Amino acid sequence: MAERGIELKGSSFTLSVLHITSANIAQVKQQLQEKIAQAPEFFRAAPLVINIEKLPDIPDFSALAAAVRELELVPVGVSGLLDDNGRAAARAAGLAVMTTGKVATPAQSPSPALLNQPGTRVHRGPVRSGQQIYAQNGSLVILGAVSNGAEVIADDSIHVYGALRGRAVAGAKGNEHARIYCQQLMPELVSIAGHYQLSDGLQGEQWEQPVSISLVGEQLKLDRI
Repeated sequence: MAERGIELKGSSFTLSVLHITSANIAQVKQQLQEKIAQAPEFFRAAPLVINIEKLPDIPDFSALAAAVRELELVPVGVSGLLDDNGRAAARAAGLAVMTTGKVATPAQSPSPALLNQPGTRVHRGPVRSGQQIYAQNGSLVILGAVSNGAEVIADDSIHVYGALRGRAVAGAKGNEHARIYCQQLMPELVSIAGHYQLSDGLQGEQWEQPVSISLVGEQLKLDRI
């Protein structure tokens, strides 16, 4: 029997989303270059999803991807595609078609029981851009906001007693019962047990609200707290 050479498994990754509001690729490139100049090391060789939801027509994906690559970013896929023509055009340009989906509850301040729970890691204060906080084999409690560009990770649940603007990855080792709680939902990405959703798929009625996120089947479920 031949030795197995590969294993195919699900996993989760943090991805930035570039929201395109103009079909003028030169303009997009210039404005993106200005944004990168603010934090060049953060963006260098970073994977990027291109969102075209606000464009009336399908852009030239090949030219758009080439412009992004010239700025040392790595375009991996497109979201916000509304029809088969758009999906076909994205695939023809070598870009993945990214889909976004949608929607369960703590108080305004953490209970002593939560803070004293074995394995719980407590971070007091904000998590700033570029920081990563990881709670291995337990839950993570953040007593402050999670900034854009910051990442909080836990093998169990994540509780953010403040605004969640960065990335939150709960159930990092596959715990499908993990949850994410926050007092203000504005993240770049949320993920539970490898099932993730990007910012553009979360900007509905729950946006900027106190929210609990759970995994139901293979879909993230959001409930107002």
